[in-house]
Formats: sequence, structure tokens, C-alpha cells
Amino acid sequence: MLKSRRGLLAAGITAAVVGSIGVVSTLNAGAEQIPVPAVAPAVDPAVTAPEPTPPTTLPWGAEPEDLQTGRDGASSRSLKASGLDAAAPDASGEQAGEEYAPKGATTGRTFRTTEQTTVIPPVPPSLVKSAVPADGETVFFHYNVGAQPAVTEGVYANMTIAKPTLDKADYHTLAELAVQSADTLQVVEVGWTVDRTVNGDDDPHLFVFHWVDGKPTCYNGCGFVQYSANIRPGDTLPQDTVKKVGLQYSGGAWWVAYDSEWVGYYPDKLWSSGFAKTGNIQIFGEVAAASLKPCTQMGNGLTPEDTTAARFSSVTYLNGPTVDLAVRSTTEAYAASKLTARTFRYGGPGVC
Repeated sequence: MLKSRRGLLAAGITAAVVGSIGVVSTLNAGAEQIPVPAVAPAVDPAVTAPEPTPPTTLPWGAEPEDLQTGRDGASSRSLKASGLDAAAPDASGEQAGEEYAPKGATTGRTFRTTEQTTVIPPVPPSLVKSAVPADGETVFFHYNVGAQPAVTEGVYANMTIAKPTLDKADYHTLAELAVQSADTLQVVEVGWTVDRTVNGDDDPHLFVFHWVDGKPTCYNGCGFVQYSANIRPGDTLPQDTVKKVGLQYSGGAWWVAYDSEWVGYYPDKLWSSGFAKTGNIQIFGEVAAASLKPCTQMGNGLTPEDTTAARFSSVTYLNGPTVDLAVRSTTEAYAASKLTARTFRYGGPGVC
């Protein structure tokens, strides 16, 4: 883990191992005395393989440029007001650590509807925290989804970043892009989340997450390799903005792109069964709540009938089929509305 947000990272470091064979004179030697050339020691490819390097251009074709970052610990509101792209999550400048907390999933056909957890969402600092039940609680997942079975090398989209209200009883409200294997068991996700358990505040933060053989890992770590010196998973993002976000497989890794930079990657070695192309694309809003009728907002809290509601737009596949998302909601608490084959609005205020 990096100790400082501002430390520079070396990219594309290559370790080379060269095996040499000594030359031995065979003059005046009998055939049986001719020595056998020395054999170079076995090379472990996991040790000597070069570190993955990102594509020369971002998924949407632009060359990478440094993000404009705010002071460490800046709020999402101040980032928006200053026209900045991200900031370290707190005044120390330290990067966020890996966090284990509830995470839903959808394949477009089936949904992770509930989960038992002993993680209890912290309430806002201004409120008194209630007693924590010893036997844990049930988390209910609510989705607004755009989905399509598609063999691709990745996906990108324009994504509304918002600061929805998270009820004190609930776990998170988020928006994300997800690439999945054909059997939906291997998954990489990127997006933003409001989650006091993971982030410690009510602002939207960049997150990454992945699944291996259908099993969840953790937020912002568990094998994720940092690349950018300017932005990391866990960083605060500007609210009420629209940013490009993407996932692309290249050079033995799934790369995460945000706005104008490559953030980092998940390497091949995390999936023993291999995961180099998608079989499904999922783009969705998700609320993890303590009930089937949550008071938490999804998206920016506006319903899709409002033209300013949160949206995913200009969804594009990399070396894949024509985009034609199937859009649906799994809950009566929120709604989704398909505008075009590549764009939909979603979300709402919840039931309160």
C-alpha cells in the first residue's frame, strides 16, 4: 500500500532474467568426455513477467492527461465549485484502505436480493448511534439496471456523479459499470458510492470491486494495483457532475479509467480460470438498505421523468456488438427509463 497520496509511481517496470551457458573447450576430449552445456535455471513467469502497462489511449480514444485534484480532504461540494476532478479522502493525504462491506450484484437476469451481515452502517455524526444487534442484519438490494449479453473487451459511459441522501439505517447508494464473464461469476466493477461504512462520510467516492468464482472480495483493494499518482479508489469525487468512466482489458489486466487518467488495474492472476473478455455488461444504480422500502435516494434523488435525473449515457463497447441495453427496475422504490439504446435515466427519492 502507498503511504502518501502524492508519491510518484513507476509504471511498466520490467524485470529481465538472462540465463547464460558457459563455453567449454572439447579439444583432445573423447566423445564421452564432451561436457553437456549447462542448463539455464527454470524461470518463474510470475516473477519475471513485466508489469502490465495501459493502452496508449483511454477507452474513449483520448490520450491520458493529469487530473486536476483538490486539497486533501476536500468535500464533493467544494470540488464541484472549483471545477476539480477528485481529492484524497481525508486531510492526511493517505489513500483509502480496503474495506469489507455489503455489495450487491446483478447479471441482468438474476439479482443478489439479500445478504446477511454483521456490518452495521454508522449513522451520521450528528445522530446518536443505536445499539448493534449481535446476530447481524439483513441487507436488501434495490437496482435500476441497463444490461446486455455482449462479448467485448470493455465498456465506457458518461456517468452522473451525485450526492444522494443515505438514510441512517441503510448501507450505501451507488452507481457503477460492471464487466462480467459469460457465466457471470467473474466480475470487475467501477463507480461511485455514498457509504459511511466504507468511506466515513456522506460524499460520493470512487470505488472498485471484483468477484472471483461468484464470491465477493472487498472495496478498493484485494488485488487491485494502483497506477495513477493523482487518483485512487476511495477518493472523493465532485458531486453534480458528469464524468467518463470505463473498463478495458489490455495486456493481461482489466484497467480502470476515470475522466482523463488510468487509475489502475486488476491483473489476470486473480482469476485462475481466466477472464479476458466479457460475456455480459451491467450498468446500474444500487441501494443497499435495511428494508424493502428504503428512505435512501438513488442517483441524484430525482425520478426519471425529470430531465435532470441521474443518467448513464453514450454507453459504448470496445470491440463488441451494437449497444442495445435492456433497462429495468427490480424495485418499486426507484424507477428507470430508457431514452435510447445507449442511454437511460434512473433513480428516485425512495419511499419517504
